[in-house]
Amino acid sequence: MREPLVINDNGAWCWFQDERAVVDPDSQTLVVGSIAAPEGPGGDERSGNVELTVVDLRSGSSEVVVLHEKFEADDHDVPALWRRADGRWLAVYTKHKTDDLTRWRVSEPGDPRTWGPERTFDWNEFTEGRGVTYSNLHVLDGRLYCFARAVNDDQCALVSDDDGDTWTYAGKLFTRPKVGYVNGYTRYVSTPTRIDLITTDHHPRDYNNSIYHGYLEAGALHRTDGTVVDPVALNGEAPSQVELTTVLEAGSLWDGEPMTHCWTIDIRRSGDGTLAAVLLARQDTPENPEDAFARRYDVRDHRFFYARLAPGGKWQVRQLAKAGPGLLPHENDYTGLVAIDPYDVDSLYVSTPIDPRDGTELAHHEIFHARIADAGTTWTPVTENSEVDNLRPIVAPGDPSRVPLLWFRGLMTASQHYNCEVVLLDRPRG
Repeated sequence: MREPLVINDNGAWCWFQDERAVVDPDSQTLVVGSIAAPEGPGGDERSGNVELTVVDLRSGSSEVVVLHEKFEADDHDVPALWRRADGRWLAVYTKHKTDDLTRWRVSEPGDPRTWGPERTFDWNEFTEGRGVTYSNLHVLDGRLYCFARAVNDDQCALVSDDDGDTWTYAGKLFTRPKVGYVNGYTRYVSTPTRIDLITTDHHPRDYNNSIYHGYLEAGALHRTDGTVVDPVALNGEAPSQVELTTVLEAGSLWDGEPMTHCWTIDIRRSGDGTLAAVLLARQDTPENPEDAFARRYDVRDHRFFYARLAPGGKWQVRQLAKAGPGLLPHENDYTGLVAIDPYDVDSLYVSTPIDPRDGTELAHHEIFHARIADAGTTWTPVTENSEVDNLRPIVAPGDPSRVPLLWFRGLMTASQHYNCEVVLLDRPRG
């Protein structure tokens, strides 16, 4: 079994930003965003740094570049990355709902090690000081969008017509009365003319979420079957996400077991147009139903689900694997997560403390490779007998000829506190 390469000794990321890692196929350079924590090397002096690790995939050498020193020690602040047509890189990042600024920097041409000044967009006019979180960069019909959680903690967007040099407010994608902490959690994937998304109602701690799918195309928001939900998406009053197509319904039975409090994990579209998503749900029903909404309710059994959009527009959903108990006592729906290979949506990398081959409980979260087929799923360990947890895998897009698998490993006690290193296992495809 190959050993991964440590490329950053202090870093982690959340999973509601994309792309967090990208390959430039021309220079064979991988760029990975992460946030340094006070518990890791560098301690308080490095804590909160917004960092990019720039890896030469030919030699394996790496260099850490700081975009913003001592920004905020929180994995939610990781930047979204975009390779521009002029050879420059764009990095966009926010704090975790502690101010109203979306920040961005643009690199020198072809050089993700050298960056221009930080610039900001102030959402305060729209958020009334309630904060903004996350950055997701996608091109649609020639315009660059940055999707964020902002106004009323709903999904909103900025738009740029100059490849990210300047931004303006585009509007709200969804509108939902607030329940608890925030509204829906959304993952996106795009082609030049369409953006697909999966989303929840609210935070799973506050609401018994279902998961919904829709897509943006030709200026409108659609259900899976093409029905128009909002003919002028991001312009005016926005609909609720419950008007989209339900992919995984709260309370639905799977082998006689109810699944509840769903959350979104990943969504990808392969080159042949196949759309796939990974979803999370609790298989956990407390004796007192109100306990399910307690901050420190000990959820012992999460499940990963794999969903594919079949020809004809119907979602096919199957249980993928057990995800184990909540990762953190105060975040009882955090798990090790799953990454879909962006060029092979039947190839997944799963972080779990339960061996999917036989159900054995493991000492730590390990990474397994899953190969999905009609006859079933084939599992192969990527890590084994680890001394620490292996968490939140990513397969970086950009070069279809290789599989750059990233994750971070170590001790994580909160989104703001962890002692983890970022590792890379890079290999040719095929």
